[in-house]
Amino acid sequence: MDKLRGTGVALVTPFAADFSVDYPAWQRLLDFCIAGGADYLVVNGTTGESPTTTAAEKTELLHRAKAHVAGRVPLVYGIGGNDTLATENLLKSTDLKGIVAVLSASPAYNKPTQAGLVAHYLRLADASPVPLLLYNVPGRTASNLTAATTLRLAQHPNIVGIKEASGNLEQCLAIAAHKPADFLLLSGDDMMTTALIACGAEGVISVLANAFPQRFSDLTRAALAGDFASSRALLFGFLEMNPLMYEESNPVGVKAALEALGVCGAAVRLPLLEASAGLKERVQKEL
Repeated sequence: MDKLRGTGVALVTPFAADFSVDYPAWQRLLDFCIAGGADYLVVNGTTGESPTTTAAEKTELLHRAKAHVAGRVPLVYGIGGNDTLATENLLKSTDLKGIVAVLSASPAYNKPTQAGLVAHYLRLADASPVPLLLYNVPGRTASNLTAATTLRLAQHPNIVGIKEASGNLEQCLAIAAHKPADFLLLSGDDMMTTALIACGAEGVISVLANAFPQRFSDLTRAALAGDFASSRALLFGFLEMNPLMYEESNPVGVKAALEALGVCGAAVRLPLLEASAGLKERVQKEL
């Protein structure tokens, strides 16, 4: 799982003005992130608006990513849901050839107990033909994978790491202190990347890296090399920009940045709305 060390980009899904998937922009985004030094790319994560892309679009995005990336960097694919059986069937039916791992967010809305989360992830890990990354993002799922639950799941041979976006530093410390040596702790919060690497994390799956792949990759690599002064300096440079990414929900802000950079349009699908004129203006100012 050394392939998942460093900076992974939680890719947006570009849309045209008519809200269809903009596949030429998809290829530009892939090239932009690879040229910027991203270590791997995550297709069909929640930043990719997976709740509002169709099954056919997901299949085509993955197919085109495999063909266009052509092995230049590893690919991770997002498969999750709040129906364990449906998610298990999707893991079995998706063509995951060439994918190094599946990123699976905890079930949303159901609010399962810790025992329910264990049962859910064990079922998926048993079914998945590729290694599984847990994704803990309680701000979206309404349930938290506790450190104890994560450490229990880390014993499964097909569960290789976690994207931790709880924002709870003490919880992350407990995982880092007690996890198996080959279990990856990855930051799911861009602004906690330097701190978590200092405490034992091995990288990040980043939203900001869509628009700033070079700067964020440099930030992560500096921290992994123990150069925390350089990493902090780069991180501090994002202090004004990062809140704008989430002010009108993710990925609205980062798509506004990508539009300003000429990589893809700012369109998002309902119920999200494209960035307001005021937000676009402030993003442009920060750029």
